[in-house]
Amino acid sequence: MPTFDPKVDVYIAKAADFAKPVLEHFRTIVHKASPDITESIKWGVPSFDYKGKMLCSLAAFKQHCALGFWLGAQIKSLQPYLAEAEDRASEFGRIANIKSVKDLPKNMDLLAAVKEAIALADAGVTLKRAPAKKTTELPVPESLSKALAKNKAAKAVFEKFAPSHRKEYIQWITEAKTDATRDKRIASAIEWIAEGKGRNWKYERK
Repeated sequence: MPTFDPKVDVYIAKAADFAKPVLEHFRTIVHKASPDITESIKWGVPSFDYKGKMLCSLAAFKQHCALGFWLGAQIKSLQPYLAEAEDRASEFGRIANIKSVKDLPKNMDLLAAVKEAIALADAGVTLKRAPAKKTTELPVPESLSKALAKNKAAKAVFEKFAPSHRKEYIQWITEAKTDATRDKRIASAIEWIAEGKGRNWKYERK
């Protein structure tokens, strides 16, 4: 027997009139795929799990609904519908701008998609996180390089700083509107760097 959550009933009842049949239809199809599928509210929207693993969700907004499959990019039945999805480059599959039941995948494809998601869950497939983006290193302006060369302590600290710390100082100095302002900032930077302080040390929690 399907496992229903009263919170999902409340969510559907509060949804816009156009969204109610979309939510109910999707809910019915999902539970046809397996009696082991459970539902709940996660991140504020109806979500469907299989043996503790998230499969899919459907959110209702003011003028449209959005359907998401946790491993959508690996689900063959969804591919024709994901062609215009914003998240195409990730493994999460999303279909937005759903305004009626007709905008959902065909029943047979939707049912197949849920079953494929179940098979992936049984196989232990998980969503791969996108690699963290590397912080782009900015070139050290010549004026700062010369000042650092004259202060060994500051130079040693600056070279050990995290890229984000170096970037903050470099941007602060290169954004100076006049030479006088730049020189004043460099003088302050050298003093603070030698003390191991970041550019925004005044605002850091002690």
